[in-house]
Amino acid sequence: MERAPLAYENLGFLNSADGRLIRIVSEFLEPLARFRREQIQDTVVFFGSARFRGREEADHALELLDNTGSTQPAPSEEQPAKPVEIATGTATDLQRKRAVAAVEMARYYEDARRLAQLLTQWAKTIPSRKHRFVVTSGGGPGIMEAANRGAYEAGGKTIGMNILLPFEQRPNPYITPSLNFEFHYFFMRKLWFAYLAKALVVFPGGFGTLDEMFEILTLAQTQKMTKKITVVIYGPEYWKKVFNLKVLVDTGAISPKDLDLFKFADSPEEAFELLRQGLTENYLAAEAASAHGAHSETRKPSHDEDLMAGWNMDDFLSPEFAKTRK
Repeated sequence: MERAPLAYENLGFLNSADGRLIRIVSEFLEPLARFRREQIQDTVVFFGSARFRGREEADHALELLDNTGSTQPAPSEEQPAKPVEIATGTATDLQRKRAVAAVEMARYYEDARRLAQLLTQWAKTIPSRKHRFVVTSGGGPGIMEAANRGAYEAGGKTIGMNILLPFEQRPNPYITPSLNFEFHYFFMRKLWFAYLAKALVVFPGGFGTLDEMFEILTLAQTQKMTKKITVVIYGPEYWKKVFNLKVLVDTGAISPKDLDLFKFADSPEEAFELLRQGLTENYLAAEAASAHGAHSETRKPSHDEDLMAGWNMDDFLSPEFAKTRK
């Protein structure tokens, strides 16, 4: 009789319902090992639509993708109208609206690309043996590609956290190869978005962007994060059409101070200044003061140092963002 396969090499078991816990734990431990190996201390996460592509040249046709994460274009009747179609009156109302919107979304692509460049250039000047404030995205096309692209063009490492979806999708080409991740579970992907993030930038997007943004804001609002996170919502003209948070304040659903959990920005330079200010005040200034005034052998390492130097059971069971305040 032949030897039975080792349990951890038995793909039938690992891919079964009985192996689900192992798969979940793997999506925590494998990224953790890579982040430690690549010396990633913290990140700045970019959220935004995957469905629009940027305009490389003035005459480049803007194309709407079929779905979030898909590489297939949407049907022709859903595509933005071309100038000739508008001029001849053959475009539908939907196509005309999307032609206007596509130009605006192309602008957001370029803005995300520029902001990631500014952030990465600044982060590279921070004295550190680890990589600070690394631009991170969901790894797909659209705004995600723009963020990874800007960081890549600035010469920095950049992270892509893809999700396995039922339809065709590919990681964008600007992700640092050793930091290209593929997740099966949305909740494990979200954990890693939050685990190392010190700031969040939310560009215009759809269901996925709304879900990710409000989840982070809820964690901050309910003090499930012991760290401070700078949240910049990019494109107030777009977002104030999508939701009216003042209604939540007026009806008592949220507190007026909850609106302080984020700031709006409408240019890469404005967003960068908000990020730099928040990251400096919340982290760099405090770290500099700590290094200047508390260089003793008995000083307790910070959580980030513990995480990157070697994790323990407390790190595993109690991620930084999930600890409640006493």
